[in-house]
Amino acid sequence: MNHWQGISNVVVAGLGITGLSVVNYLDKYHPNITVKVIDTRPVAPNAQQLPSGVELHTGNWNIAWLEQADLIIANPGIALATPELQRVMAMGKTVVGDIEIFAWHVSQPTLAITGSNGKSTVTDLTGVLAKAAGVKVAVGGNIGVPALDLIADDVELYVLELSSFQLETTSSLELAGAAFLNLSEDHMDRYEGMSDYKLAKLRIFDHAQLAIVNRDDVETLPANDISISDFSLQSTQAQYHVAIIDGREWLVAKQQPVIPVEQLTLVGRHNVANALAAIALLDSVSVPRDGYIEQLQAYNGLTHRCQMVAEHNGVRWVNDSKATNVASTLAALSGLDCPGQLYLLVGGNGKGADFSELKPVLAQLSVTLCCYGADGDEFMSLSENAFRFETMMQAIERFAPEAKAGDIIMLSPACASFDQFPNFMARGDAFTDIAKNWQ
Repeated sequence: MNHWQGISNVVVAGLGITGLSVVNYLDKYHPNITVKVIDTRPVAPNAQQLPSGVELHTGNWNIAWLEQADLIIANPGIALATPELQRVMAMGKTVVGDIEIFAWHVSQPTLAITGSNGKSTVTDLTGVLAKAAGVKVAVGGNIGVPALDLIADDVELYVLELSSFQLETTSSLELAGAAFLNLSEDHMDRYEGMSDYKLAKLRIFDHAQLAIVNRDDVETLPANDISISDFSLQSTQAQYHVAIIDGREWLVAKQQPVIPVEQLTLVGRHNVANALAAIALLDSVSVPRDGYIEQLQAYNGLTHRCQMVAEHNGVRWVNDSKATNVASTLAALSGLDCPGQLYLLVGGNGKGADFSELKPVLAQLSVTLCCYGADGDEFMSLSENAFRFETMMQAIERFAPEAKAGDIIMLSPACASFDQFPNFMARGDAFTDIAKNWQ
């Protein structure tokens, strides 16, 4: 099917990295199409990188351009409910996103992952394991490289992280395997409620050959008639689960033991589920497990996400700087296996959040709560063993000398970093530097 037939005038809405990838794709593969770009910001990012001949309108919407367009390709950050888009859609204009354009172009097998938590880790892990098994793989989408920038003739497998925003404007993406990891409240400023958010996520299954779902979260089950593989931390009835074999807990895939859970470098119980999901995805495209077992054991996670960055004398140092909100820190703590004392670094710019949800989880752990930064005081009532510091470094200098084998020193701040660091990456890098050089 030639989706481009009759299209000579395209408007790209939004000039972030996704918008620029759309423009570059059109310039390369459809040079005869006239491309115009609208960015409602007064100064559009990436404007200097636009190919010659591409017109740019900034500061507000250009309704005339939208009305004249044969196709509108919108950035995922722009809601379909935007009045200007609603107006031209009512006129019969087609509005799609970059993933739909990707779907029109690509014929190679593609895997995709969505969910409220963990999708970046599963996407990255799936790509790393496929590469280890000798597959020419390209990984991106909502993580790292925009999907259209991945396109290449020699790619054998695409692995995409897809957000609900991207799925809203995608209707023909054919997938060999599609994973919906979990559903929890998020983006309620964009959706009318959880049901709308869930429906956007479920679009990932519309043209998938296999749905990979979380048996422990019924919200991930597809509404359409489709083959299903499931993973679970709670039920050994799932195709991908954990089971005790000869006294050790193992990852099991389709009744075959893969590796003992203790051999995973990944930190946290939620990452055991993530590993099961990645194995299920790779099975859907017949990637041989023996080609990636060693890499599965060695994989230590995405940078700044529950990543073990150092181990000295049995003390593990874990960087979870990307935990910039309560939900992220809760996920990290609920899956944590810490046989000793947990020295938990929390604080920063709390953005007015309510941190009380952390209290019952902390009560189940042997924890020393190290509260620092602008909103460190907000954490002090969450544990009887809480201490106040001005900076993260002061907390580490106070308690790291006490830590012994089996203990964990973990940065999972539940806050933004802007009080003391430019961003969460800089905060995580600072923690990692301290961890690696600690004596």
